[in-house]
Amino acid sequence: MKKFMDENFLLQTKTAEKLFHEYAKDQPIFDYHCHLIPQEIAQDKRFSTITEAWLGGDHYKWRAMRSNGVPESLITGQGADPFDKFYAWASTMENSFGNPLYHWTHLELQRYFGIDEVLNTNSARAIYDETNRKLKDDPTLSVRGIMKKMHVYAVGTTDDPADDLHYHMDIAQQKDFPASVIPSYRPDKALNIEKDTFIPYIEGLATSASQKIECVGDVVKALVSRLDFFISLGCKASDHALVTAPAIFKSEQEVNAIFVKKMEGKNLSAGEIEAYKTFVMTELARAYAKRNIVMQLHFAAIRDNNGLMFQKLGPDTGFDASHDKELAEGLSAFLNNLSVTNEVPKTVLYSLNPKDYYTLGSLMGCYQGGIPGKMQLGSAWWFCDHKDGMEQQMKTLGNLGLLPRFIGMLTDSRSFLSYPRHEYFRRILCNILGTWAEDGEIPNDLDMLGSVVKNISFNNAKAYFED
Repeated sequence: MKKFMDENFLLQTKTAEKLFHEYAKDQPIFDYHCHLIPQEIAQDKRFSTITEAWLGGDHYKWRAMRSNGVPESLITGQGADPFDKFYAWASTMENSFGNPLYHWTHLELQRYFGIDEVLNTNSARAIYDETNRKLKDDPTLSVRGIMKKMHVYAVGTTDDPADDLHYHMDIAQQKDFPASVIPSYRPDKALNIEKDTFIPYIEGLATSASQKIECVGDVVKALVSRLDFFISLGCKASDHALVTAPAIFKSEQEVNAIFVKKMEGKNLSAGEIEAYKTFVMTELARAYAKRNIVMQLHFAAIRDNNGLMFQKLGPDTGFDASHDKELAEGLSAFLNNLSVTNEVPKTVLYSLNPKDYYTLGSLMGCYQGGIPGKMQLGSAWWFCDHKDGMEQQMKTLGNLGLLPRFIGMLTDSRSFLSYPRHEYFRRILCNILGTWAEDGEIPNDLDMLGSVVKNISFNNAKAYFED
């Protein structure tokens, strides 16, 4: 019987053990997509309690706690005692077998705090006190200390085009901090013309870009101007949250009439909304291709499903889910329109619904060429980033494309303690390759397989985003 989460956790063969310990374990981390707050990095934030560090903004944990019947006052409430919240999380842990949160939580206890004890209601007080002591006294557990401790090479934050990025500038001037904090360009608010927030957002974008926005051409001009500003501060990638790919192609004149109609406060049809998004997305994709910026497309999230809780807490608080919209036809049309003029940028395709993996994995092969792994099947994302989901994503990529060209894991996280998710991924990767090798499906050549492991763990992402 194996011990709980020991040094060979998730490694089921001797080859897998060697691949992880000799090749994967000590690789740097390129966390190319996350939601960390640059201000907290710039100011080297220290967490007052483990409750703040773990539960302050982690909607993964909030969902689990709600499933365990924890009152909302102990989840997102502002006045509750920090230990009471932590105890509620420990109680939830006792019922989280099979959820990746169970593994992630214990990996974080081990890696940051040296605690191998199982978290439950019996151990909660001792673990709470010890983690809080170390958060207070250990210099490696400030935000920047955590990133150094985990060998973080770079992170890609998620930033609005209107952001002035001054915290990124502050971080870049801190010469004693080795990690790169790279802004990623997330223009969703400029595309979401259907939302009530669109008009005030466009007014703010005009101010940031120092120009008037009176037509859709001005929107594109402002967005590209802000993109160039982002690039001047190291931006390597964009990011788009889409239900499915927009694919209603209209002339600029027609789309401008849609834009003016919206700015006059009139309602738009579904077709008009999609036509606007198609036009602006296409112009942005062309700008990315010209500037060698990676385009990340995140599909298939249905958001803010609980109207009552959205009114109370706002977005990104644990009330999103996996969507089941059709994807192939629209995405094919969108990418094909770019391919006609050879303007498909490097692209990472993610879906929150695993049903889309074969669509994405096969369709991306139609636009490969010129760059190793130019089109990527993105890492198992959000509700999919568990053991089964990571295995499914990597095996699908192996079946349809080239697994050794994969750019690997990202955290997509708001938590500075989430870096052990890269270890979790690497263990799963090594176990897949080690099992294939011992089953005779691939050569049992440690040097060759070790090179693949190093590349997927770090080198491929570094080359893909920095080339």
